[in-house]
Amino acid sequence: MQKGHPIAFLSKALGPKNSGLSTYEKEYLAILTAVDHWCHYLQTGQFYIYTDQKSLVELCEQRLHTPWQQRVFTKLLGLRYSIIYKKGSENRVADALSRQWISTASCAAISTSSPQWLTQVVDSYSQDARAQDLMAKLSVDPTAVPHFTFKDGLLRYKQRIWLGADSTLQNKILSAFHQSAIGGHSGVPVTYKRLKQLFAWQGMKKAVHEFVTSCTICQQAKPDRSKLPGLPRSGGFNCIMVVIDSFTKYGHFLPLGHPFTAASVAKLFHDHIYKLHGMPSHLISDRDRIFTSHLWKEFFRLAGVQLCMSSAYHPQSDGQTERANQTMETFLRCFVNACPNKWSQWVSLAEYWYNNSPHSAVGRSPFEALYGYFPRHFGISVDTAIIVPDLATWLRERHLLTDLVQQHLARAKHRMKLQADKYRSERTFQVGESVYLKLQPYVQSSLADRSNQKLAFKFFGPLKIIECVGLVAYKLQLPASSALHPVFHVSQLKKAVIASTDVIPSLPNE
Repeated sequence: MQKGHPIAFLSKALGPKNSGLSTYEKEYLAILTAVDHWCHYLQTGQFYIYTDQKSLVELCEQRLHTPWQQRVFTKLLGLRYSIIYKKGSENRVADALSRQWISTASCAAISTSSPQWLTQVVDSYSQDARAQDLMAKLSVDPTAVPHFTFKDGLLRYKQRIWLGADSTLQNKILSAFHQSAIGGHSGVPVTYKRLKQLFAWQGMKKAVHEFVTSCTICQQAKPDRSKLPGLPRSGGFNCIMVVIDSFTKYGHFLPLGHPFTAASVAKLFHDHIYKLHGMPSHLISDRDRIFTSHLWKEFFRLAGVQLCMSSAYHPQSDGQTERANQTMETFLRCFVNACPNKWSQWVSLAEYWYNNSPHSAVGRSPFEALYGYFPRHFGISVDTAIIVPDLATWLRERHLLTDLVQQHLARAKHRMKLQADKYRSERTFQVGESVYLKLQPYVQSSLADRSNQKLAFKFFGPLKIIECVGLVAYKLQLPASSALHPVFHVSQLKKAVIASTDVIPSLPNE
C-alpha cells in the first residue's frame, strides 16, 4: 500500500507441504513470500509489515527458537522495516482482496476437448453393416446386445472403443501402437495385449499378426542376434547400465560414459535407483572389476546388502538382465539405425516402452506390477470410469496384486527350470572330492600355461572342492598363481576318477 491505497496484490495457494503448518508459521511464510516478490521495491526505503498475528511484532526482541523465525530474521536482515500489529476486525482491505467476487449475472460454461481421430471412428460406422445394426439395436434398448454400449456416437465393446470395418483407420491405430516410440516395435503378443486394453474390432488379432509380421523395420532389425561391437558415443555416453528389479521386473536404463570408476557407478546408482526404490536386500551382478572392487564390497557391507556375484562362466545366473539388454538393443536399433549417435536421446523412451510392455514372468507389465495402475496412452485411460477407492480397499488390492505377481514368478521359474532340466544331468559333489574344471584355455594362462591353446586340454585339474556354495555352485582350491574367482557352477565341473592302484610305468626285468 501507498498512502492508504493498495497498489499491488499477491495471492498464492498453500501446497500439500505447507498446508499443515500452524497459523504462526503461515504468517512467517506470507512475510517471506511478499518480501521475496517485492524485494526490488523494499531494498531502498522504509516499509511496514501489517499482520494480525501479534506475536510476530516481537521478532527482533525474542530468541530465535524455530527454523521459521531464523529464516524470516535472516531474510529481513539489512532491510528497514517495522512489523505493526493490526486487529483482524480492522484488516478489511486484505480480507476484501482475498475474497472472490461473484456476480449474480455471471455466465459459466464448460468446454471439453475431443481427439480428432474419434471423428474418424464415428465415420467408420457408416460403411460397416454390423456396426449399423448394433447402433440400431442399442438405440432402442441399451441392453439388447451383451457387452456392447452406445453413447455419444461411439460403440464400445466391454468398455473398449469399437472400430468399424475401415482398414485405413485400423492401420493408423496399429501403426501408433507398434511403430511409434511408445509401441517400440513390440512383437505380436505384446502389441495385441496393449491394443486390446483400449480398442476392439472384428478380426483384430489376425490384423495385428499380419501388420507386425509385415513390418519392414522389424524384419531388418530383429533377426540380427549377433553381438554388437559397442555403442557409438552419443552425448558423452558410450555404454548403458541396466538395473532390473527381480520381483516386478521393472527396469532402469542409465547412460554411462567409459572409462568409469566404482565411485561414478555408485553415484549413478544413488542418483537414479536409490532415490526411487531405496536400498535392495541383495544385488546380483557379473564379475566386472567395478563390482568386485573394494569400494562396492565395503559400501554394500555397511548398508547391509548382500552382494551376489554370478558364478564364473555361467551368465544364466542373471538371465533377466541379459534378456532386457537384448530387448533394449532391439528398440534402439529400430529407431536410431539412421543416426546411431543419437541413441542417448532414446534411452528414456526405451525404458518407458520396456516397463509398459507385458512381461511373461509376472503376467502383467512391470509398470503395473510396481505402481498398481496403467499409464495413460494417447489421452485416454484404460478404464472409462475413474473410481477413488478408500485406503483399505487400495491396500487390499495391492496385497492381492503382490500375491498374484509372486504366483506368476513361481510359475515362470518352475517352467524355466523344467525346460533347462531337459538338457541337464543330476550332478552333485561333496567337500573333499576332486573334480576337473572346464574352462576356455585361451584365456586361462594364469591357471595353466599351454604352449598351444588350440590343442590344449578342455579340462583342468584335478582340483579339490573346499566349500559347497548353495545347491549348484562349488568353491575349488586353485593354485596361488591363479587370477580366477574360485566359485564355479556345477555345469563346469566333472568328477575326477582317481585310480585305486599305482600304475607301474615300465615292465620288470624278470
